[in-house]
Amino acid sequence: FGGAPVVTSAGRAFPVETRYRPVPAGMGTVPHIARVVRDALLEDTGSVLVFLSGAGEIGRVAGLLAPNVPADVDVHQLFGAMPPAAQDRAIAPAPHGRRKVVLATNVAETSLTIDGISVVVDGGWMRIPRFSPRTGMTRLETVRVSRASADQRRGRAGRTMPGTCYRCWSAAEDSGLLPFTRAEMVDADLASVVLDLVAAGFPDPTALRWLDVPPPAAVAEARQLLVQLGALGADGRITAHGTAMAGLGTHPRLAHMLLTARDHSPASAARAATIAAILDDRDPMRGDGGPPEVDIGLRVDALEPRDHAAAGFPDKGLLARLRDASSEWRRRLGVGNPSVDAADDTGSLLAMAYPDRVAQQRGAPGRYLLRNGRGASIDPRDPMARQPWIVAAGVEDAGADARITLAASFDPADFDTNARAQCVTATVTAWDGQQGAVRTRRRITLGALVLTDVAVPNADPSAVQAELIKAIRDLGLPALPWAGPAERARSRILFAAAQSAGWPDVSDDALAANLTEWLGPRLHGVSRLDEISAADLAMALMDLLSWEQRRELDELAPDRIAVPSGSRLEIDYTDTAVPVLAVRLQEVFGWTETPRIANGRVPLLLHLLSPGYRPVQVTRDLASFWANGYFDVRRDLRGRYPKHAWPDDPLTAIAVSGRRRTQG
Repeated sequence: FGGAPVVTSAGRAFPVETRYRPVPAGMGTVPHIARVVRDALLEDTGSVLVFLSGAGEIGRVAGLLAPNVPADVDVHQLFGAMPPAAQDRAIAPAPHGRRKVVLATNVAETSLTIDGISVVVDGGWMRIPRFSPRTGMTRLETVRVSRASADQRRGRAGRTMPGTCYRCWSAAEDSGLLPFTRAEMVDADLASVVLDLVAAGFPDPTALRWLDVPPPAAVAEARQLLVQLGALGADGRITAHGTAMAGLGTHPRLAHMLLTARDHSPASAARAATIAAILDDRDPMRGDGGPPEVDIGLRVDALEPRDHAAAGFPDKGLLARLRDASSEWRRRLGVGNPSVDAADDTGSLLAMAYPDRVAQQRGAPGRYLLRNGRGASIDPRDPMARQPWIVAAGVEDAGADARITLAASFDPADFDTNARAQCVTATVTAWDGQQGAVRTRRRITLGALVLTDVAVPNADPSAVQAELIKAIRDLGLPALPWAGPAERARSRILFAAAQSAGWPDVSDDALAANLTEWLGPRLHGVSRLDEISAADLAMALMDLLSWEQRRELDELAPDRIAVPSGSRLEIDYTDTAVPVLAVRLQEVFGWTETPRIANGRVPLLLHLLSPGYRPVQVTRDLASFWANGYFDVRRDLRGRYPKHAWPDDPLTAIAVSGRRRTQG
């Protein structure tokens, strides 16, 4: 450290006794802490400082203590969002003859000394902000205190006199505490740090020798934000705008908004100064009630010199402080106090500071999609929840959807130059499953947000064909219309392939793997699945054959066969091992043998039908049927079908396709 001197100060501390009071099984932490506080008031005579994780826990413990403390004890609450007057009462000495209980967050761990405190009750938990590079948001996490924090809290009981510390955990748990609290650098938003370092000539913060090395993901997230704000170029070097931002000494988000607004107009700069003052402090609308409306415009109006606008704000001291901060920003920007009533550009100003948090409504009121692709929500009862576009300045990471706590409505037409330069225009051709068609649209997007989305009438045919084939591959071959001629063509080729080598593979696997080759040529001008017909598939399959193979296919596996009646009937190749001819009995009179295909190698399986097209016999041996089975069939059916021929000698009878009766 360059030979820097080491200064040591022993200070003064009084002895503190430590007592462990772990939470009993089946009892909640808050009721247990309240009970320990009551016990401490009975066992000790001094005032009590109680460490709790947050304002919610403080309120619940206060509610349990209020009716159950001795008459000489006053209960106070102490956390950052409280009005200054209430904070002053909490840290002031107790009046003569009275004691006090101060319920505090870890704000009282190091920064305050409260006179008269000789007892500490430590709940053992603390709430810390953690920045997530993945979401770009900060969330509050409740974690166990470290040993260093626990010892710091314990020391508060011995600042002015000997004291007692009650720890709401066991001695065994105490030995398992982490030695120190994680460094803020590990969990913080690093945008300001990275900008300051780059401005100072250190373009790569990760190359420095850190006591606590900042996470690379957080550094990368900070760089990405600074590029979005125009502080860094795409090459990572600081821009003139970035240098000016670093000179303002505030968060880069606010610096970008202030400087851009100043360049726009004095009125915009004045409103930006008010917004910066609000964002740099606690929410003036947050009081003891439920969550306030998220509209930041209500806060902006309250800081204008109009008494009625500030009427609903409980902390007038905070409003005065925010007005002073706004005036100071106006002075630094050199804009004085121009009128800001001409145009409300709050949304566009907020988008300058939070370009990554512009959000588009999705579905139900109050549900939004942020630019970074994360979901976020507003209470659907909030008036802001029906705005189609907003900018979310206050966002708390809260699980699947982040919770928006501060926002303004926004018109996408008001994006600043930096945001417009980051928009992407793309023509997207994609499968629309609901419509069963390939659609081509031209979209302008900013991150996950779709700013415009219009149909393109004359799409690239090759892109449409590729997407349609991809959809068919995803849906599977059964999505195609295989009935009729398509299935017959495929079965004939499969039958031929079973007879001799050299035929194309038309199995499911082969067709699925080679969709582009066999089906693609038949898809020119086709964008819908229902525009593909069975005839198209049949022709596509036949296109796989050479002219010689087509001729050979007609010989090996004819599509139809002539029967004695003169009809040409289809052969069914569904079972490629056993081709079937379904024919009425009267149409095959005169056939003495079973017909064969595949150059005489394969006999057809005859499904002989009644005049009503019902099967009466299945055979591969027609000669045997004429000799043995025909007369039984004739006896059974001639009474049912008297207008049809039932000759005594089917081998010499004339075959008919209709009802004409023959002799015999």
